[in-house]
Amino acid sequence: MPRVALHTLGCKLNHAETAAIGRQFLEKGFDLVEFGEQADVCVINTCTVTERADRECRQVIRRALRSSADPYVIVTGCYAQLEPEEIAAIEGVDLVLGSQEKFQVFQHLESLAGEPTPRVCVSEPDDSWGFGPGYSGSESGHTRAYLKVQDGCDYTCSFCTIPLARGVSRSQPLEECLLQARHLVEAGHKEIVLTGVNVGDYGRKAGEDLLRLVREMVRVEGLRRLRLSSIEPNLLSDELIDLVASSGVLCRHFHIPLQSGEDTILRRMRRRYTAAAYAGTIARIRKQIPACGIGVDVIVGFPGETEAQFEETYRFLNELPVSYLHVFTYSERPNTPASEAAFQVEPRVRQERNRRLRILSQKKRHAFYESMVGQSLPVLTESDVEGDLRSGFADNYVRVGLPAAGLEENEIRSARIVSVEGDLCRGTLVDPVSVA
Repeated sequence: MPRVALHTLGCKLNHAETAAIGRQFLEKGFDLVEFGEQADVCVINTCTVTERADRECRQVIRRALRSSADPYVIVTGCYAQLEPEEIAAIEGVDLVLGSQEKFQVFQHLESLAGEPTPRVCVSEPDDSWGFGPGYSGSESGHTRAYLKVQDGCDYTCSFCTIPLARGVSRSQPLEECLLQARHLVEAGHKEIVLTGVNVGDYGRKAGEDLLRLVREMVRVEGLRRLRLSSIEPNLLSDELIDLVASSGVLCRHFHIPLQSGEDTILRRMRRRYTAAAYAGTIARIRKQIPACGIGVDVIVGFPGETEAQFEETYRFLNELPVSYLHVFTYSERPNTPASEAAFQVEPRVRQERNRRLRILSQKKRHAFYESMVGQSLPVLTESDVEGDLRSGFADNYVRVGLPAAGLEENEIRSARIVSVEGDLCRGTLVDPVSVA
Protein backbone atom coordinates (compact mmCIF):
# COMPACT_ATOMS: atom_id res chain seq x y z
CA MET A 1 0.00 0.00 0.00
CA PRO A 2 1.48 3.44 -0.91
CA ARG A 3 2.37 5.77 1.95
CA VAL A 4 1.90 9.53 2.24
CA ALA A 5 3.37 11.93 4.81
CA LEU A 6 1.86 15.37 5.44
CA HIS A 7 3.49 18.41 7.03
CA THR A 8 1.82 21.73 7.89
CA LEU A 9 3.44 25.09 8.46
CA GLY A 10 1.55 28.06 9.87
CA CYS A 11 -1.95 28.63 11.14
CA LYS A 12 -4.87 26.47 12.27
CA LEU A 13 -6.51 27.11 8.92
CA ASN A 14 -3.59 25.39 7.21
CA HIS A 15 -3.94 22.43 9.57
CA ALA A 16 -7.62 22.09 8.70
CA GLU A 17 -6.85 22.16 4.99
CA THR A 18 -4.00 19.67 5.30
CA ALA A 19 -6.42 17.27 6.98
CA ALA A 20 -8.79 17.66 4.02
CA ILE A 21 -5.92 16.84 1.64
CA GLY A 22 -5.05 13.84 3.79
CA ARG A 23 -8.58 12.47 3.48
CA GLN A 24 -8.20 12.51 -0.30
CA PHE A 25 -5.13 10.29 -0.02
CA LEU A 26 -6.90 7.94 2.40
CA GLU A 27 -9.78 7.59 -0.04
CA LYS A 28 -7.26 6.68 -2.75
CA GLY A 29 -5.88 3.83 -0.64
CA PHE A 30 -2.81 5.50 0.85
CA ASP A 31 -1.51 4.85 4.35
CA LEU A 32 -0.99 8.07 6.32
CA VAL A 33 2.40 8.05 8.08
CA GLU A 34 4.23 10.51 10.29
CA PHE A 35 6.31 13.10 8.49
CA GLY A 36 9.92 11.93 8.64
CA GLU A 37 9.04 8.27 8.08
CA GLN A 38 9.61 6.52 4.77
CA ALA A 39 6.90 7.68 2.36
CA ASP A 40 6.14 7.46 -1.34
CA VAL A 41 4.57 10.94 -1.36
CA CYS A 42 5.30 13.95 0.85
CA VAL A 43 2.86 16.88 0.91
CA ILE A 44 4.00 20.15 2.50
CA ASN A 45 1.39 22.86 3.13
CA THR A 46 3.23 26.15 3.51
CA CYS A 47 2.98 29.54 5.19
CA THR A 48 4.50 32.83 4.07
CA VAL A 49 3.59 35.26 6.84
CA THR A 50 7.30 36.03 7.48
CA GLU A 51 10.65 35.45 5.80
CA ARG A 52 11.36 32.98 8.58
CA ALA A 53 8.32 30.96 7.49
CA ASP A 54 9.68 30.85 3.94
CA ARG A 55 13.06 29.67 5.22
CA GLU A 56 11.44 26.98 7.38
CA CYS A 57 9.51 25.75 4.35
CA ARG A 58 12.72 25.25 2.40
CA GLN A 59 14.22 23.36 5.35
CA VAL A 60 11.18 21.08 5.58
CA ILE A 61 11.36 20.27 1.87
CA ARG A 62 14.97 19.19 2.27
CA ARG A 63 14.05 17.16 5.35
CA ALA A 64 11.40 15.33 3.32
CA LEU A 65 13.99 14.48 0.67
CA ARG A 66 16.36 13.11 3.32
CA SER A 67 13.73 11.05 5.13
CA SER A 68 12.56 8.96 2.17
CA ALA A 69 14.10 7.27 -0.82
CA ASP A 70 13.14 9.40 -3.82
CA PRO A 71 9.69 10.54 -2.61
CA TYR A 72 7.27 12.45 -4.84
CA VAL A 73 7.29 15.88 -3.18
CA ILE A 74 4.23 18.15 -3.47
CA VAL A 75 4.41 21.69 -2.09
CA THR A 76 1.29 23.81 -1.74
CA GLY A 77 -0.13 26.65 0.37
CA CYS A 78 0.56 30.36 0.65
CA TYR A 79 4.32 30.29 -0.05
CA ALA A 80 3.68 28.07 -3.08
CA GLN A 81 1.04 30.51 -4.32
CA LEU A 82 3.30 33.54 -4.08
CA GLU A 83 6.71 32.10 -4.98
CA PRO A 84 6.09 28.95 -7.06
CA GLU A 85 9.18 29.21 -9.21
CA GLU A 86 11.40 29.69 -6.16
CA ILE A 87 10.04 26.45 -4.71
CA ALA A 88 10.22 24.58 -8.02
CA ALA A 89 13.91 25.48 -8.20
CA ILE A 90 14.61 23.36 -5.09
CA GLU A 91 16.04 20.07 -6.31
CA GLY A 92 13.69 17.19 -5.54
CA VAL A 93 10.40 19.11 -5.67
CA ASP A 94 8.03 17.45 -8.16
CA LEU A 95 4.79 19.44 -8.03
CA VAL A 96 3.92 22.96 -6.85
CA LEU A 97 0.21 23.65 -6.32
CA GLY A 98 -1.31 27.05 -5.60
CA SER A 99 -3.92 27.88 -2.98
CA GLN A 100 -6.82 26.96 -5.25
CA GLU A 101 -5.16 23.88 -6.76
CA LYS A 102 -4.33 22.22 -3.42
CA PHE A 103 -7.74 20.54 -3.29
CA GLN A 104 -7.35 18.92 -6.71
CA VAL A 105 -4.15 17.00 -5.98
CA PHE A 106 -5.14 13.83 -7.80
CA GLN A 107 -6.57 15.62 -10.84
CA HIS A 108 -3.18 17.28 -11.29
CA LEU A 109 -1.26 14.08 -10.64
CA GLU A 110 -3.30 12.28 -13.28
CA SER A 111 -3.09 15.06 -15.87
CA LEU A 112 0.68 15.37 -15.41
CA ALA A 113 1.44 11.65 -15.53
CA GLY A 114 4.58 11.13 -17.55
CA GLU A 115 5.43 14.83 -17.66
CA PRO A 116 8.92 15.89 -16.54
CA THR A 117 9.20 17.51 -13.12
CA PRO A 118 9.08 19.93 -11.48
CA ARG A 119 5.62 21.07 -12.53
CA VAL A 120 3.93 24.30 -11.38
CA CYS A 121 0.13 24.64 -11.26
CA VAL A 122 -0.77 28.02 -9.78
CA SER A 123 -3.68 30.24 -10.80
CA GLU A 124 -4.01 33.94 -10.08
CA PRO A 125 -6.53 34.91 -7.37
CA ASP A 126 -9.87 36.17 -8.69
CA ASP A 127 -13.51 36.32 -7.70
CA SER A 128 -14.14 32.86 -9.18
CA TRP A 129 -12.05 31.10 -6.55
CA GLY A 130 -14.16 28.60 -4.62
CA PHE A 131 -14.15 27.87 -0.94
CA GLY A 132 -12.70 24.38 -0.89
CA PRO A 133 -12.92 21.79 1.90
CA GLY A 134 -11.20 22.22 5.20
CA TYR A 135 -11.85 20.39 8.43
CA SER A 136 -9.70 18.10 10.53
CA GLY A 137 -11.08 14.77 11.65
CA SER A 138 -9.73 11.97 13.80
CA GLU A 139 -6.84 11.40 11.40
CA SER A 140 -5.40 14.80 12.35
CA GLY A 141 -3.85 13.55 15.59
CA HIS A 142 -5.46 16.37 17.62
CA THR A 143 -8.15 16.16 20.29
CA ARG A 144 -9.58 19.42 19.02
CA ALA A 145 -11.01 19.54 15.51
CA TYR A 146 -10.53 22.53 13.21
CA LEU A 147 -13.41 23.62 11.01
CA LYS A 148 -12.76 26.17 8.24
CA VAL A 149 -15.73 28.49 7.90
CA GLN A 150 -14.12 31.43 6.09
CA ASP A 151 -11.22 32.02 3.71
CA GLY A 152 -9.49 34.98 2.04
CA CYS A 153 -9.48 38.60 3.16
CA ASP A 154 -10.72 41.94 1.84
CA TYR A 155 -8.57 43.97 4.24
CA THR A 156 -5.49 45.78 2.93
CA CYS A 157 -3.08 45.77 5.87
CA SER A 158 0.15 47.24 4.55
CA PHE A 159 2.38 44.41 5.81
CA CYS A 160 0.30 41.39 4.79
CA THR A 161 0.45 39.10 1.74
CA ILE A 162 -2.45 36.84 2.73
CA PRO A 163 -5.00 38.51 0.38
CA LEU A 164 -2.50 37.90 -2.45
CA ALA A 165 -2.10 34.26 -1.41
CA ARG A 166 -5.71 33.39 -0.58
CA GLY A 167 -7.88 35.81 -2.54
CA VAL A 168 -10.99 37.70 -1.50
CA SER A 169 -13.08 36.98 1.58
CA ARG A 170 -15.56 34.14 1.13
CA SER A 171 -17.47 31.92 3.52
CA GLN A 172 -18.84 28.42 3.70
CA PRO A 173 -22.66 28.25 3.78
CA LEU A 174 -24.07 27.98 7.28
CA GLU A 175 -25.78 24.65 6.68
CA GLU A 176 -22.57 23.12 5.38
CA CYS A 177 -20.73 24.34 8.49
CA LEU A 178 -23.35 22.68 10.68
CA LEU A 179 -23.23 19.46 8.67
CA GLN A 180 -19.46 19.22 9.03
CA ALA A 181 -19.68 20.06 12.74
CA ARG A 182 -22.12 17.16 13.25
CA HIS A 183 -19.74 14.86 11.39
CA LEU A 184 -16.88 15.88 13.68
CA VAL A 185 -18.99 15.32 16.80
CA GLU A 186 -20.04 11.89 15.52
CA ALA A 187 -16.35 11.11 15.01
CA GLY A 188 -15.80 11.70 18.74
CA HIS A 189 -14.49 15.26 18.89
CA LYS A 190 -15.58 17.18 21.95
CA GLU A 191 -14.15 20.54 20.85
CA ILE A 192 -14.36 22.32 17.50
CA VAL A 193 -12.28 25.39 16.64
CA LEU A 194 -13.77 27.71 14.00
CA THR A 195 -10.97 28.86 11.70
CA GLY A 196 -10.47 31.23 8.79
CA VAL A 197 -8.28 34.06 7.57
CA ASN A 198 -10.73 36.67 8.88
CA VAL A 199 -13.30 34.71 10.88
CA GLY A 200 -15.13 37.83 12.02
CA ASP A 201 -16.01 38.56 8.38
CA TYR A 202 -17.94 35.30 8.14
CA GLY A 203 -21.04 35.44 5.92
CA ARG A 204 -20.97 39.18 5.22
CA LYS A 205 -21.39 38.80 1.46
CA ALA A 206 -24.29 36.37 1.86
CA GLY A 207 -26.28 38.33 4.43
CA GLU A 208 -25.07 36.12 7.30
CA ASP A 209 -22.76 36.89 10.20
CA LEU A 210 -20.53 35.16 12.71
CA LEU A 211 -22.95 35.71 15.58
CA ARG A 212 -25.69 33.71 13.89
CA LEU A 213 -23.25 30.95 12.93
CA VAL A 214 -22.03 30.65 16.52
CA ARG A 215 -25.58 30.61 17.89
CA GLU A 216 -26.43 27.74 15.55
CA MET A 217 -23.18 25.87 16.22
CA VAL A 218 -23.64 25.77 20.00
CA ARG A 219 -26.94 23.95 19.39
CA VAL A 220 -25.21 21.06 17.59
CA GLU A 221 -26.16 17.99 19.61
CA GLY A 222 -23.23 16.43 21.44
CA LEU A 223 -20.82 19.34 20.92
CA ARG A 224 -19.19 20.07 24.25
CA ARG A 225 -16.94 22.98 23.28
CA LEU A 226 -16.79 25.59 20.54
CA ARG A 227 -13.69 27.79 20.33
CA LEU A 228 -13.13 30.81 18.10
CA SER A 229 -9.76 31.30 16.44
CA SER A 230 -8.26 34.75 15.89
CA ILE A 231 -10.84 37.52 15.40
CA GLU A 232 -10.22 41.13 14.38
CA PRO A 233 -10.99 43.62 17.20
CA ASN A 234 -13.26 45.76 15.02
CA LEU A 235 -15.35 42.65 14.23
CA LEU A 236 -15.70 41.40 17.81
CA SER A 237 -19.17 42.59 18.76
CA ASP A 238 -20.60 43.16 22.23
CA GLU A 239 -23.27 40.57 21.38
CA LEU A 240 -20.64 37.92 20.71
CA ILE A 241 -18.85 38.72 23.96
CA ASP A 242 -22.18 38.44 25.80
CA LEU A 243 -22.85 35.07 24.14
CA VAL A 244 -19.47 33.70 25.23
CA ALA A 245 -20.19 34.95 28.76
CA SER A 246 -23.56 33.19 28.95
CA SER A 247 -22.90 30.00 26.98
CA GLY A 248 -21.87 26.72 28.52
CA VAL A 249 -20.42 25.56 25.19
CA LEU A 250 -18.41 28.55 23.93
CA CYS A 251 -14.87 28.60 25.30
CA ARG A 252 -13.89 31.55 27.45
CA HIS A 253 -11.03 32.45 25.15
CA PHE A 254 -10.37 35.12 22.54
CA HIS A 255 -7.32 35.69 20.37
CA ILE A 256 -7.42 39.30 19.14
CA PRO A 257 -4.70 40.77 16.89
CA LEU A 258 -3.39 44.14 18.06
CA GLN A 259 -0.13 44.53 16.05
CA SER A 260 0.82 47.84 17.70
CA GLY A 261 -0.22 49.84 20.74
CA GLU A 262 0.64 53.17 19.09
CA ASP A 263 -1.90 54.88 16.85
CA THR A 264 0.50 56.32 14.26
CA ILE A 265 1.88 52.85 13.58
CA LEU A 266 -1.63 51.39 13.48
CA ARG A 267 -2.56 53.88 10.77
CA ARG A 268 0.55 53.04 8.76
CA MET A 269 -0.36 49.38 9.11
CA ARG A 270 -3.86 50.23 7.80
CA ARG A 271 -5.50 48.69 10.84
CA ARG A 272 -9.13 49.52 11.52
CA TYR A 273 -9.13 50.57 15.19
CA THR A 274 -7.25 52.71 17.68
CA ALA A 275 -5.32 51.57 20.72
CA ALA A 276 -8.02 53.08 22.94
CA ALA A 277 -10.79 51.18 21.14
CA TYR A 278 -8.80 47.96 21.49
CA ALA A 279 -8.30 48.55 25.21
CA GLY A 280 -12.04 49.17 25.56
CA THR A 281 -12.81 45.79 23.99
CA ILE A 282 -10.40 44.03 26.35
CA ALA A 283 -11.92 45.83 29.35
CA ARG A 284 -15.41 44.72 28.33
CA ILE A 285 -14.30 41.10 27.98
CA ARG A 286 -12.53 41.12 31.33
CA LYS A 287 -15.60 42.66 33.04
CA GLN A 288 -18.02 40.16 31.48
CA ILE A 289 -15.76 37.10 31.71
CA PRO A 290 -13.15 37.55 34.48
CA ALA A 291 -11.39 34.21 33.89
CA CYS A 292 -11.28 34.60 30.09
CA GLY A 293 -8.03 33.77 28.34
CA ILE A 294 -7.04 36.58 25.97
CA GLY A 295 -4.22 36.28 23.46
CA VAL A 296 -2.72 39.15 21.48
CA ASP A 297 -0.73 39.31 18.22
CA VAL A 298 1.84 42.11 18.03
CA ILE A 299 4.43 43.06 15.40
CA VAL A 300 7.68 44.75 16.43
CA GLY A 301 10.03 46.69 14.16
CA PHE A 302 7.44 47.91 11.68
CA PRO A 303 8.96 50.48 9.26
CA GLY A 304 9.38 53.84 10.98
CA GLU A 305 8.70 52.49 14.49
CA THR A 306 10.80 54.70 16.74
CA GLU A 307 12.08 53.73 20.15
CA ALA A 308 9.45 55.99 21.71
CA GLN A 309 6.67 54.32 19.72
CA PHE A 310 7.88 50.87 20.72
CA GLU A 311 7.99 51.97 24.37
CA GLU A 312 4.39 53.16 24.01
CA THR A 313 3.41 49.71 22.70
CA TYR A 314 5.30 48.07 25.57
CA ARG A 315 3.59 50.29 28.15
CA PHE A 316 0.20 49.67 26.54
CA LEU A 317 0.66 45.89 26.60
CA ASN A 318 2.12 45.91 30.10
CA GLU A 319 -1.03 47.60 31.42
CA LEU A 320 -3.45 45.55 29.29
CA PRO A 321 -5.14 42.72 31.24
CA VAL A 322 -4.39 39.97 28.70
CA SER A 323 -3.07 36.44 29.15
CA TYR A 324 -0.30 35.99 26.58
CA LEU A 325 1.30 37.55 23.50
CA HIS A 326 2.23 36.15 20.10
CA VAL A 327 5.18 38.33 19.12
CA PHE A 328 6.23 38.64 15.47
CA THR A 329 9.33 40.41 14.22
CA TYR A 330 8.40 42.52 11.21
CA SER A 331 9.54 40.90 7.98
CA GLU A 332 9.53 42.57 4.58
CA ARG A 333 7.03 40.76 2.38
CA PRO A 334 7.29 41.25 -1.40
CA ASN A 335 4.56 43.32 -3.08
CA THR A 336 3.36 44.95 0.14
CA PRO A 337 3.37 48.73 0.75
CA ALA A 338 5.29 48.36 4.01
CA SER A 339 8.20 46.63 2.28
CA GLU A 340 8.76 49.77 0.19
CA ALA A 341 8.44 52.21 3.09
CA ALA A 342 11.32 54.37 4.22
CA PHE A 343 13.01 54.03 7.61
CA GLN A 344 13.20 50.25 7.87
CA VAL A 345 14.16 49.31 11.42
CA GLU A 346 17.54 47.62 11.81
CA PRO A 347 17.25 43.82 12.26
CA ARG A 348 19.16 43.84 15.57
CA VAL A 349 16.71 46.42 16.95
CA ARG A 350 13.75 44.34 15.80
CA GLN A 351 15.16 41.28 17.55
CA GLU A 352 15.77 43.15 20.80
CA ARG A 353 12.19 44.46 20.81
CA ASN A 354 10.93 40.95 20.12
CA ARG A 355 12.96 39.63 23.06
CA ARG A 356 11.52 42.22 25.44
CA LEU A 357 7.92 41.45 24.47
CA ARG A 358 8.46 37.70 24.70
CA ILE A 359 9.66 38.19 28.27
CA LEU A 360 6.58 40.32 28.95
CA SER A 361 4.41 37.55 27.49
CA GLN A 362 5.95 34.99 29.85
CA LYS A 363 5.23 37.25 32.81
CA LYS A 364 1.63 37.78 31.73
CA ARG A 365 1.01 34.08 31.14
CA HIS A 366 2.50 33.21 34.52
CA ALA A 367 0.38 35.85 36.28
CA PHE A 368 -2.75 34.60 34.54
CA TYR A 369 -1.96 31.01 35.50
CA GLU A 370 -1.34 32.07 39.11
CA SER A 371 -4.78 33.70 39.16
CA MET A 372 -6.28 30.28 38.38
CA VAL A 373 -4.90 28.63 41.55
CA GLY A 374 -7.82 27.51 43.70
CA GLN A 375 -10.29 27.58 40.81
CA SER A 376 -11.93 24.57 39.18
CA LEU A 377 -11.63 24.41 35.39
CA PRO A 378 -12.99 21.96 32.81
CA VAL A 379 -9.99 20.34 31.12
CA LEU A 380 -10.03 18.48 27.80
CA THR A 381 -7.23 15.92 28.02
CA GLU A 382 -4.80 15.35 25.17
CA SER A 383 -2.36 12.61 24.20
CA ASP A 384 0.72 14.23 25.76
CA VAL A 385 1.98 12.45 28.89
CA GLU A 386 5.15 13.61 30.64
CA GLY A 387 6.17 11.74 33.76
CA ASP A 388 3.07 11.28 35.88
CA LEU A 389 1.06 14.05 34.20
CA ARG A 390 -1.31 14.01 31.25
CA SER A 391 -1.79 17.50 29.86
CA GLY A 392 -4.85 19.18 28.45
CA PHE A 393 -6.37 22.61 27.98
CA ALA A 394 -9.05 24.31 30.01
CA ASP A 395 -11.76 26.18 28.15
CA ASN A 396 -9.86 29.43 28.80
CA TYR A 397 -6.74 27.97 27.14
CA VAL A 398 -4.83 27.36 30.36
CA ARG A 399 -2.59 24.32 29.95
CA VAL A 400 -3.18 21.90 32.82
CA GLY A 401 -1.29 18.79 33.92
CA LEU A 402 -3.40 16.11 35.62
CA PRO A 403 -2.45 12.77 37.25
CA ALA A 404 -2.09 10.43 34.28
CA ALA A 405 -3.02 7.19 36.02
CA GLY A 406 -6.36 5.98 34.67
CA LEU A 407 -6.86 9.14 32.64
CA GLU A 408 -7.32 8.81 28.87
CA GLU A 409 -7.12 11.44 26.15
CA ASN A 410 -10.26 13.21 24.91
CA GLU A 411 -11.94 13.31 28.31
CA ILE A 412 -13.40 16.48 29.80
CA ARG A 413 -12.65 16.50 33.52
CA SER A 414 -13.16 19.10 36.20
CA ALA A 415 -9.83 19.98 37.81
CA ARG A 416 -8.91 22.17 40.74
CA ILE A 417 -5.75 24.15 40.05
CA VAL A 418 -3.27 23.72 42.91
CA SER A 419 -0.04 25.23 41.59
CA VAL A 420 1.84 26.67 38.62
CA GLU A 421 4.86 24.73 37.44
CA GLY A 422 6.74 26.14 34.47
CA ASP A 423 4.45 26.48 31.46
CA LEU A 424 1.48 24.63 32.96
CA CYS A 425 -0.84 24.52 35.93
CA ARG A 426 -0.91 21.38 38.03
CA GLY A 427 -4.41 20.23 38.85
CA THR A 428 -6.21 17.57 40.86
CA LEU A 429 -9.37 15.89 39.61
CA VAL A 430 -12.60 17.08 41.19
CA ASP A 431 -15.01 14.75 39.41
CA PRO A 432 -14.56 10.99 39.91
CA VAL A 433 -15.48 10.06 36.34
CA SER A 434 -15.28 11.53 32.86
CA VAL A 435 -18.01 13.98 31.88
CA ALA A 436 -19.90 12.46 28.93
